[in-house]
Parts: sequence; structure tokens; C-alpha cells
Amino acid sequence: MTYRTEHCGDFNESQIGTDAIASGWTARRRDHGGLVFIDLRDRSGMVQLVIDPEHAPAALDVAQAIRVESVIRATGKIVARAPETVNTNLSTGAIEILVDTLEELAPSDPLPFQLDDEGVDEALRIRHRALDLRRDVMRETQYVRTMTTRLIRRYLEDRGFWELETPILTKSTPEGARDFVVPARLEPGSVYALPQSPQLFKQLFMMGGYERYYQIARCFRDEAQRADRQLEFTQLDLEMSFVTRDEILELTEGLYCALWQEILGIELPRPFLRITHAEAMLRFGSDKPDLRYGLEISDVSELVANSGFSVFKGAVEKGGAVRALACPGAAALSRRELDELAEFAKEWGGQGLAYLLLDPSGEVRSPIAKFLSEEELAGIIAATGAQPGDAVFLAADSAAVVVRVLGALRPHLAARYELADPKAWSMLFVVDFPLFGYDENEGRWVAEHHMFTAPRAEDEDRIESDPGSVLSEAYDFVVNGSEIASGSLRINRPDLQERVFRTVGFSDEEAEDRFGFLLRALRFGAPPHGGIAPGIDRTVMLLVGTESIRDVIAFPKIAGGFDPLTDAPSPATAEQWRDLGLVVPPPKKQDA
Repeated sequence: MTYRTEHCGDFNESQIGTDAIASGWTARRRDHGGLVFIDLRDRSGMVQLVIDPEHAPAALDVAQAIRVESVIRATGKIVARAPETVNTNLSTGAIEILVDTLEELAPSDPLPFQLDDEGVDEALRIRHRALDLRRDVMRETQYVRTMTTRLIRRYLEDRGFWELETPILTKSTPEGARDFVVPARLEPGSVYALPQSPQLFKQLFMMGGYERYYQIARCFRDEAQRADRQLEFTQLDLEMSFVTRDEILELTEGLYCALWQEILGIELPRPFLRITHAEAMLRFGSDKPDLRYGLEISDVSELVANSGFSVFKGAVEKGGAVRALACPGAAALSRRELDELAEFAKEWGGQGLAYLLLDPSGEVRSPIAKFLSEEELAGIIAATGAQPGDAVFLAADSAAVVVRVLGALRPHLAARYELADPKAWSMLFVVDFPLFGYDENEGRWVAEHHMFTAPRAEDEDRIESDPGSVLSEAYDFVVNGSEIASGSLRINRPDLQERVFRTVGFSDEEAEDRFGFLLRALRFGAPPHGGIAPGIDRTVMLLVGTESIRDVIAFPKIAGGFDPLTDAPSPATAEQWRDLGLVVPPPKKQDA
């Protein structure tokens, strides 16, 4: 049996008068006074079938019994549509297939939801994912994903990269999130870990002399889910030997320009902006700033150091900071709305939020205005660039809290006032991250990026004496306020790697136990190397314009890591626990 002579979307006017066979899903069925019309759909698109009872009475009986989404096969002849019935929105809209025979290959049950209904609960859509994947938007998204990985492979292979594979079952190593662990049945009490990234293995490829590696890699992190994060995700993982930071950033820039040009038809301006981590935090309160809008943060600590407003003065005296940003048009906010913003600041750890409202006449309205001199008010307005009709928001606390509060307030206000141009693209690299950060809870220094990131050469001598001042060769790629990729130059000397291990609290014995395979490889000569790992899921989110990562993953998890499709995770059987040499945990108490 032949199922098709063409895909549904590929029939065209040049074939008028020829015989055709088409197979697919019944998208719609319409009965028009004896004539039955069926929109037949497959991956390529849609074609209209016409069943005329005078021409094919047996086919009419089949057509009248078919439910929507049943799979059918039709034979017939391609004919031109009448001019008044041509559908210009359809690639096959000028023709139709006059059916000779119609066969139902697989019937459909009544649908749990209609494919064109946008209000369907997400868990229900994922539970019936095979049906949900038939929607045009899902099919188009998955095609963009296919195009993205295809273009990535072509771009990198044209530049001498080899696509190589790394293990899925590996050793648990601390990389910032919890590992998913897999019990080893043949070694009771021991576990494998699923990789959070192929980090160490791609470095070993460099030490093995392969020089240019890439992989479309599946990665796993046992962490809380959110709109742009899943327990399992896909990233482009690449590594290069004998390379500088700028060469890696230029490669990434070229790749994303190619993706945007070929998929969206948009030519991105080059070069992409580069700013340091310190500058990003000072001006935008974030290491992934969205630069499609202003709302730049200004430090006004010196202006108000001797202010009559005790909150400002006290913050500066304690070594903290007072910073401000101006929001266009926000002077019209009501008292209730201002109180809500103050509560928002408290949710981010602040004590509240001070404000100055600039009337159209330029007059300042604020509960704190009476505590500020004319010179101080004028200085704050000038520093923030506020105009009549704007509001200036100020936070006073430790520098870290102020950055956190205003860094969260900035995108919050931008969303409220729709300040970001949805058609604009803000592409930038953030560079010169700190190598270490101090963890107050654990009372020790930790790696800000990961422990294999190289320090800047000029900072190496301060690793032990002043870890907080050491900058790294790490960098992030940020698009419209979303971190799309993170990377760094790596440590390629065993002595330097051992110093970093000691600084983050590993003894030589612990380092050897956890990372002996890496240290052994470093001792036999490792080239200078570095890489970057853009997220495929997040890249596709940008290309298709969605805010949820679940929209671009064919089979995602929902809140809590639950999969409505397969009901995973599910309890292990007693036999499975026994085979693994593990104790069966008691059943969870069920709510009444």
C-alpha cells in the first residue's frame, strides 16, 4: 500500500489533473449539503479533501463517520478550487483533492481538549502530549529547535569542531546544584551521578589533543524549577584549545548572528557590547541586565551622607550605600501602588523604598523631601536623569542589599510600564566575574563560577591572601536580560588547580579523591583552553518568543519535577530496592 504521493502541504497547482494519494490527521470536517470537506493535516501542512456523494458514495459513508484527529488515507485527483473558494492563507489553498476512496487507518476517541483552544490547562496538555504536539505552534517551535541545532552543527563543523560524546553515568562532583544520583547495582552502596554539564570531560578532550570539541548535551540538575529552568535540559557544549577569551566570545557572537539571520531574518549589529561584572552590578543591579530600557541605577551615597534623613545618613555611616533609579511616568502612582512597591522591596530583603515624585511642573512630592536640602534633591534628580512626570526610587542599606533590591525593582518597573521594545534585541557579554565569593552560612570561600575557572593572570598571587579581590576569566552571554550562556578560560596547571581547591576548603587528600582523574591529566601537559555552553532551550525560547521553557521542550516536567505524561517519578518496587541493596523507605502518609 502506498500512503502518499506527496505530503499534504506539498500539493500544488502544477499537479492539477493528476492522481494523488494523501494520508494524515483529520483536522476539520464540514458537511455542506451533501458535499463533505475534510482538512487533512500532516507535518508539512494541510490540504482540503472533497467527498462528492455522486462521485464516490462509499467514501461519503466513511467521511460521515470519521471523528476529528482520526488518521485517514485518501485517493483521488487534484482539481482547482473555484476562484471564490481559494484560501490565500494556505499554501495548498488554490487546489483540493476530489476523493475517489477514503479509508480510516486509525480512529480517534473524543478529544480531551480542542487543539485550537488556548485556555487548556498545561498539565492536561502535557498529559496528552502526543495530541498537544499536533498544534501548529508546537510543531513550529519544534521545527525552530531542529533548525537551531542543524545550524549550530554546520557553523561549528565549518570551523574545525568535532562532535564528540561524554558519559551520562559519571562521578558526583560539586558544581553548584544537587546531582541526580543513580544507585550502582553491581556496587551496593555506591552511586553514579547524572552530569550537570560535561565540564571535566570536555577539558580532558582538550588535554587529549582534540583542540575543538562540541556536543549537543543533555544535562541534569536537581534544583527548583521555574519559567526558564528544567530538571533536565539541553545545552551546546563547546571547548577550544590555544584560545583567548576574545576568540571564544567572537565565535559565540558569530554563531548567534547566524542563528538570528537564518531563522528570524534579523541582522544583529556587531560587535556585541561587553561590560564588566562590577559595572553591571553598579549600573543595573544584575549580572544579566536587560539593556532594552534605561532605569540605570545611580549611587547617591555621597550626596546624602550628611542628610537630615537618618535612614540615608545611617546607611552611609555603616559603610552601606544609597542608590536610586528614575522611572518614566511613575509620578502618577497612587499611594497604594507606592506601598506595594515598598512591600516588593521588603520581599527582596530591603527595609522599604523611598521615593520622590516629580510633578509636571518639576515640584517634588515625597514624605522624605522635608528632610532633604534643595541641593540634595537637585543632586539626586540630576544623578538619575529624572524628568517631570517621573518617579525616583531610592534604597538605603548595605551595598549588597541595595543592589539586590534595585536590581529586582528595575525589571519589575520595566514590565509594569512596558519599557522594553519587544522587537529589540539586547545582546551583551558580561566579563571579569569574581573568582570567589564568601559563603556566610558555610563560613568559607566558594567558587563563583566553578572550581576549574582560571583567575586573571595578574590576580594569581592573591588567591590565598585576598581571595575576594581575585577576578576570573569567566564570562556570561546575556540576551534581553536572560543568561543564555556561561563559560570561562580553564585552569591548565596542576599547581594552580590545587591552590584553588585549597582556597575553597578542599584538603589535598579530598581533592585527590574527588578530582584525581583531572589532576592526573593536568600533570601530563594541558594546553591553555576554554569554552562556553549556551542553553539550547533558552535560545529557542528567544527565537519563538515564549517565556516558558516548557513550551520549547517536547516532553517537559511541571512544578516539583512531576511528569503528567508518564506519572514520573513513581515509587520503586520492593524488588528494585532489594536489587540495589537499599532499604525500602516507608510509604508517605496520604492526606485524608
